[in-house]
Amino acid sequence: IKEPIISLLSLTLPTESLYIRISRPCFLSPNRKLKISSFYSVFFHFFSQHFSALAMASNNGDVKLIGAWASPYVMRPRIALNVKSVEYEFLQEQFGSKSELLLKSNPVHKKIPVLLHNGKPICESSIIVEYIDEVWSSGPSILPSDPYDRAVARFWAAYLDEKVRAAPMAATEEAKNAAVEQLKEGLALLEGAYGEISKGKDFFGGEKIGFLDIAFGSMLGWLRAVQVILGGVKLLDEEKTPGLCKWAVKFSADPAVKDVLPETEKLLEFAKILMAKMKPASSS
Repeated sequence: IKEPIISLLSLTLPTESLYIRISRPCFLSPNRKLKISSFYSVFFHFFSQHFSALAMASNNGDVKLIGAWASPYVMRPRIALNVKSVEYEFLQEQFGSKSELLLKSNPVHKKIPVLLHNGKPICESSIIVEYIDEVWSSGPSILPSDPYDRAVARFWAAYLDEKVRAAPMAATEEAKNAAVEQLKEGLALLEGAYGEISKGKDFFGGEKIGFLDIAFGSMLGWLRAVQVILGGVKLLDEEKTPGLCKWAVKFSADPAVKDVLPETEKLLEFAKILMAKMKPASSS
């Protein structure tokens, strides 16, 4: 009786020039067993990984983000895209002007950021972050999976936009002091929320940064700059907000954040330009 023969002539995967060839037939004998199952296990693992990567790349489509480097609201979708490992083209607007693309993409508010996904515009920073989380669902989750936790994260994100301003550049000293006090009160409340929501972990989102981390963390660069502008006023205080101080260090060092978080020195230079623009308007 002839021994069974396995002959693997060639194997080709689409879009790749990968060939596996065996020039001579492989003879299987009772004394020398070839573990076919282990070969197919490795092969199918590679096959599934290969096509998963192709599927993810095709799902990304054409992704562009209209924004400006100094905007904390533009920071939000930039971080979210990094969390999901989505490649995108960053289209920067010039300070003091609005491009035709921006006006066409966001005709209602005419503001940044605007995400363009396969030519379709999505506006408003928090809405864009949620859109990114839903579309690229294969990546790490940004919003909590639990409905109640999602509601809590959205509540505090809305609170940040309404009450906490990262850069209180009021025209008068009285208005500036009022803005700083409001900011301090907001941060004190957020300190308590961090203790409850994080449940002792590094981030609001738990082990990894999530929706509320992105919402608040986008303001972190300006918080540091404003402390310098206001003559060393401590907004994140190790005595009053120890949890947020530790959180800020870890958030800034996260791979999705560290390359897009603006440097304090650059923001201070940009703040000088903003304040110079505000002076003629306030004096007139």
